[in-house]
Amino acid sequence: MALRIELKPQERLIINGALIRNGDRRSTFVIENQCKFLRESEILTESEADTAAKRLCVTLQFIYLADNPPEAEDLFVRQATEIMKASPSMGPYILAIQDELSAHQYHRAIKRGRELIAYERQLLDHLAAHAAEPSPQG
Repeated sequence: MALRIELKPQERLIINGALIRNGDRRSTFVIENQCKFLRESEILTESEADTAAKRLCVTLQFIYLADNPPEAEDLFVRQATEIMKASPSMGPYILAIQDELSAHQYHRAIKRGRELIAYERQLLDHLAAHAAEPSPQG
């Protein structure tokens, strides 16, 4: 089954490790065989990975795009373990990602990783709100 992808002007796309940048006009591509791809809107760069969940998502992208990702998979396990130690409530998200990886559904694992990032953002916002509250004076 062919996959149709529309790219905005100057939008980037990674296909099987090759970074492609669209020209000045909107373009449509049809991918007619199996390949690994990420649209620019799905790509999280290492410089943007300023939280544990974001760093884990960068690792998931590498697992997805790599031809032989055992080293990245080991890194994922270490990162996931650290995240769960720091915040056990993230466990269900980590488990969902692991389930997708086990089923070789790497693109879906990245999608689950984005859910983890959103949950982490909620936790961080909650902590920031509590830190900003004035403490009771005794």
